[in-house]
Amino acid sequence: MKMKIMIVEDDPTIRGLIGETVGKWGYESVLCDEFNRIQDMFLQTEPHLVLMDINLPIFDGYYWCSRIRELSNVPIIFLSSRDSPMDMVMSMNMGGDDYIQKPFYDEVLIAKIKALLRRTYSYAETPVNIIEHEGVLLNLGDRKLISGDRSVELTKNEFVIVRLLLQNKGHIVSRDKIMRCLWEDESFVDDNTLTVNMTRIRKKLDEVGRYGFITTIKGEGYIIK
Repeated sequence: MKMKIMIVEDDPTIRGLIGETVGKWGYESVLCDEFNRIQDMFLQTEPHLVLMDINLPIFDGYYWCSRIRELSNVPIIFLSSRDSPMDMVMSMNMGGDDYIQKPFYDEVLIAKIKALLRRTYSYAETPVNIIEHEGVLLNLGDRKLISGDRSVELTKNEFVIVRLLLQNKGHIVSRDKIMRCLWEDESFVDDNTLTVNMTRIRKKLDEVGRYGFITTIKGEGYIIK
């Protein structure tokens, strides 16, 4: 499987040249040119490394780095024509792994990419640790439910329920199936406990602005459409 490199650069010429360069070295390039939905593209393509320009339309690279860091520890290399020490410090403080000043030699870029990929994936290959549907993100690492710039933390049981519903999106999940996931022996379970958990989950979804995200199918269970 080819490693994927996501290239976030607003200059189409530079973006294309970087894409050609990483392609020559055997990597698959993901060229990002929709600068209002960088996080969405990251989720859809699941790259192994991100090359992030600092000067971008709408929001800068620091902002998008922080958004990606909410979801993943995937390595991020900042690209910039800025040369002040403060920019380098900011890049590291915002979650970047390296910084390359423009213009740069292709060989230097590839060397840094190789080093970061080797260091990151010699132990594990899990760049993204989330489930996403219709802009709602469930972080599997810290049990946070995220929508836009708002997030809430789920309890252990709430997390299990939401994860199960997202994994079965588009399909009805019965109350019995949910209870089997929550408890090993459902004979010890009060059916009202599940109702209480669902009420709390809906309230938390309301808090992040996702009203009606979960639908109740009377007599059958619940569904995320």
